[in-house]
Amino acid sequence: MLIFPELGMDATTLCIAGLRLAPIQCMAWGQPVTSGLPTIDYFLSSELMEPVNGQYHYTESLVRLPGVGISYPTIKVDSVRRNRLFFGLREDAIVYISSQAAYKYLPQYDYVYAEIARQVPNAQFMFLRSGISQERLKRAFAAVGLDSLDYCVFSPVLPRDDYFDLLSLADIYLDTFDWAGGNTTLDAIACHLPIVTCPGEFMRGRHSYGFLQAIAVTQTIADDTSQYIQIAVRLAVDIDWRYSVREALKLSSKVLFDNTTATQNLEAFIKQAIAARS
Repeated sequence: MLIFPELGMDATTLCIAGLRLAPIQCMAWGQPVTSGLPTIDYFLSSELMEPVNGQYHYTESLVRLPGVGISYPTIKVDSVRRNRLFFGLREDAIVYISSQAAYKYLPQYDYVYAEIARQVPNAQFMFLRSGISQERLKRAFAAVGLDSLDYCVFSPVLPRDDYFDLLSLADIYLDTFDWAGGNTTLDAIACHLPIVTCPGEFMRGRHSYGFLQAIAVTQTIADDTSQYIQIAVRLAVDIDWRYSVREALKLSSKVLFDNTTATQNLEAFIKQAIAARS
């Protein structure tokens, strides 16, 4: 058996996957989209992230591993060294952080940030990697009579220590629509940062949803964009609720990290797949 942790991000690896190098070949969701290759037999996914009709989204046979399907190493978060001013943030602001790659920011959702700002006057949005278009944000904020420069801060990729300082200093993590955070969501959970997410149609839009389901901290999962905005606003104005979500994350997050059961589930699948091939 040969398992590719991802297919689609690296051209050479994708070419290799087009060869039949092992009797059984699998891919995992390092790139959460079907390979489309007849040489890949199984897509290793997560029971909690796949929709009911998930198999229709893959040319591979879908394997719904229990839980989130992975054993993720514990994330060590050190004591905070920086302050908000270091990152260009106001000390008295409600800081929302969003740290995704550019292709995850779809223009039809730009208005969400402007609408949150309209209801939370002291909001600041920190965008890492400069992922979202500043011109698009300018238009979205102008549509509700606001200047995006009063609310939005942009940062390049940060060194690890600074990045975790920023997460620890922020108030709320805003997930992207239709392609959710993976590593970034787990980073936020490790920092006990409340996560606003709205699961999409495909598995790639349901990572954060699955993580929060796994730890039973589901009160910040939205059904649609309107509820997403409501949750983001409530977390800003209801300090007690925000604190309770943080505490729930603190108590439950260990379920996600160094989970040996996930490794055992993968072992069980491998044995079963090989036995069926014999």
